Amino acid sequence: MKTVLITGCSSGYGLETARHFHARGWRVVASMRTPRPDRLPSDERMSVLPLDVTRPESIAAALRASGPIDALVNNAGIGLFGAFEATPMQTVREIFETNTFGVMAMTQAVIPQFRERGAGTIINVTSSATLAPMPLVAAYTASKTAIEGLTGSLAHELETLGVTVKLVEPGYAPTTRFAVNGEERMRGLIPEAYADFANRVFAGFAGSDAFTRETDVAQAVWEAANDTTGTLRFPAGADARALAR
Repeated sequence: MKTVLITGCSSGYGLETARHFHARGWRVVASMRTPRPDRLPSDERMSVLPLDVTRPESIAAALRASGPIDALVNNAGIGLFGAFEATPMQTVREIFETNTFGVMAMTQAVIPQFRERGAGTIINVTSSATLAPMPLVAAYTASKTAIEGLTGSLAHELETLGVTVKLVEPGYAPTTRFAVNGEERMRGLIPEAYADFANRVFAGFAGSDAFTRETDVAQAVWEAANDTTGTLRFPAGADARALAR
């Protein structure tokens, strides 16, 4: 039985990915800042752990509790819409602490056990905004693009050690809590000078019939975890696949 540790499982992609792997016979360690075990299957193959990827002691405690793992899915992330001009640098740093440095910290923490075993898979969930940059998500896109570069480099660096590194690139998912979870952080980030433009952008998102579902991302993560072809990138969702083409 293989074990996967997934970050950010309280909702959205992480929650659906945890359910997906569990349904296919894996042992799942579903981690989140505030544990919500009620949303996940309850049996011996599902563990729910507290984990804040911005705190080294939290990472260490979660890895001790999880025991050996076969795959790490770096899914935890923070969303942000707003004009870059109006985005405080403190907010930019908060985005990078989770989306970039949190992923780096988790990755660095699991590499030793994978290296010693000569096997393991690291899957980093980024965004289709890295494929075709979009307006009003500059800080968010920057934080995810950094992980694209990290992942590509690590894929070469760890290959000779038997460790594989993959990217899953979701598109826009209107049914997730991307906007709701960052609502307080995004307050005031669309100044009057940007209002008309922002309204057109949001209307374009709302009117599109190509979007990403949570199940699309869970399936893409599953394919990445089981890939034997050497593929690095796994776009998830109809819009992400279109951008990738």
